[in-house]
Amino acid sequence: MTARLDHTATSGTFTLDGETFDVENNVWVLGDDEQCVVFDAPHDVDAIRALVGDRECVGILLTHAHDDHSRFAPELATALEAPVLLNPADAEVWKLTHGDLPWDGDMADGDEFTVAGTDIEAISTPGHSPGSVCYRVPALDCVLTGDTLFQGGPGATGRSFSDRPTIEDSIRERLFALPPETIVHTGHGPDTTIGAEIEAARGDWL
Repeated sequence: MTARLDHTATSGTFTLDGETFDVENNVWVLGDDEQCVVFDAPHDVDAIRALVGDRECVGILLTHAHDDHSRFAPELATALEAPVLLNPADAEVWKLTHGDLPWDGDMADGDEFTVAGTDIEAISTPGHSPGSVCYRVPALDCVLTGDTLFQGGPGATGRSFSDRPTIEDSIRERLFALPPETIVHTGHGPDTTIGAEIEAARGDWL
């Protein structure tokens, strides 16, 4: 059976630098009827478990460690009996929420995973946070960008651990090198495509 990407949205808060904001996060689950992986762990463990259903979850792949994406990762990992994987460059961001509690495994640029016969490639895209990672799924012509790239441009860089020139370099060099028809599934808000974002960036920051 061909792998598919299931989606729901969850609501909660994001806190950094002493400020708290209400946010809605996308939840993405890639797999078939037997096996899957979950991208990020935002706000609502029960909602994510419902999206997984009775499938075997083989991993929780974090795009980055901001609390709206990782706060419930340990609880979700226990519920699904699945490891949490994070780029260790986000260790200091993870500690803001989880202290000395470790994640389960490290993620590195170029790492490849296979779930339900479908390959996933990790792409390091620092800028929104030092360890931000995007996940490309060539078989579905898509990339899951977390908070690195949205419809309308780069993710936010106005707070601790973020840097605007770095995120622009990451998007320009790593994401805009993907085929223009590649669908962009974001951490918040609607989908877009690589081609649409290239066009939007021209004459602005590109």
